[in-house]
Amino acid sequence: MEEIHISALFGALVILLILSAFFSISETSMMALNRYRLKHQVKLGNRSARLTSQLLAKTDKLLGVILLGNTLINAAATTLSTIIAVLLFGQSELVLGLSTVCITFMLLVFSEITPKIVGASYPERIALPASYILTPLLKLSYPAVWIVNLFARALLWLLRIKPTTETHKLSLEELRTLVLEASHFIPQQHQSILVNLFELENITVNDVMTPRSQIEAIDIDAPPDVIKRQLATCYHTRLPVYQGQMDKLIGILHVRRVLNLSLEQQLIAESLREMLREAYFIPAETPLFSQLHLFQEKQERMGLVVDEYGELMGLVTIEDILEEIIGEFTTHAPAQSLSIQKQADGSVLVEGSSLLRDLNRKLGMKLPLDGPKTLSGLIIEQFQDIPEAGTSLKIAGHPMEIVQTQDRVVKVVCIYPLQASKPQ
Repeated sequence: MEEIHISALFGALVILLILSAFFSISETSMMALNRYRLKHQVKLGNRSARLTSQLLAKTDKLLGVILLGNTLINAAATTLSTIIAVLLFGQSELVLGLSTVCITFMLLVFSEITPKIVGASYPERIALPASYILTPLLKLSYPAVWIVNLFARALLWLLRIKPTTETHKLSLEELRTLVLEASHFIPQQHQSILVNLFELENITVNDVMTPRSQIEAIDIDAPPDVIKRQLATCYHTRLPVYQGQMDKLIGILHVRRVLNLSLEQQLIAESLREMLREAYFIPAETPLFSQLHLFQEKQERMGLVVDEYGELMGLVTIEDILEEIIGEFTTHAPAQSLSIQKQADGSVLVEGSSLLRDLNRKLGMKLPLDGPKTLSGLIIEQFQDIPEAGTSLKIAGHPMEIVQTQDRVVKVVCIYPLQASKPQ
């Protein structure tokens, strides 16, 4: 009978360790659960997800029942192990000490550390089924949990600690890090779009605008034949119209509206003026994210970028902003597309008017973006003068050679790869 009694005590101890492991693994899996995925499963009608979501909505009560059960079971397991040790080896300080060490080791390994590692590794597989057990347990033990939480809240009040249920709002940088860390779950193209979207706040319209010198525009004082030819060969549907010089902008012309007029040979300045729309001007330092909303609000697709003195700097379209998010389109005019000519030695020839952002994106370079926007401007800033053709330099570790200069700007630059140096 005594052997049966000891066996029953050992069986009860094993059951207590398993129950303690259940509470430990449930606690960890519940806290490690992906709340967004859980909400999605609730919308799909998953009953276990709904129960889990209801439990997590009452975190204090959920933790109360888990910790209450775990504490009671661990205390019972400690008492039971002491009884078993006394029955087997007698009552002495050494036996009681060894019993405490053994039960502590078993609780740590079998009921705490191992279950919590498993719960953190597979939270969804464990938390959802566990909700079917925890939900009725919470209802049964509600009075005890309420009393425990009452004392806990009183202690928090004495310590002047005010519990809050507000969720932490993620900053843009934290969201960006979250997207980058989730690369295994998000397709590369989608991840790139999301990261680019977050960076719109740090990019202004003058970073992506078409420079003034490359704007396709119409001089209303030009002969009708010149205007017709320009309309027939233009790459855009909306063109700025000026009188005499670019600083005297008088409006925006929609090419489609003037098409019939051109065919009827009535293309005169007065007719064009009647079709012009008022130009939309944008401050150069406007963030792209804000400008995207302004385009939507004002129902505009194109704006003229001006500096603080009102001088025309360039032109930006909604397509320019969308390209920063999803990548480049193929509708650029030749003057606006980035011309890259690869050479046999691995170097590339690029135009000095190329935007630094485009060079960084297409060639994998790390040219500074906090100053000039074009390669020509960056080189001139480095020299504080107009360098001559054949001059070599290195910017951000990239060896370069100026191939051609013209009209106070750098026209063509040869960029050598990092692993190679300029040939002697």
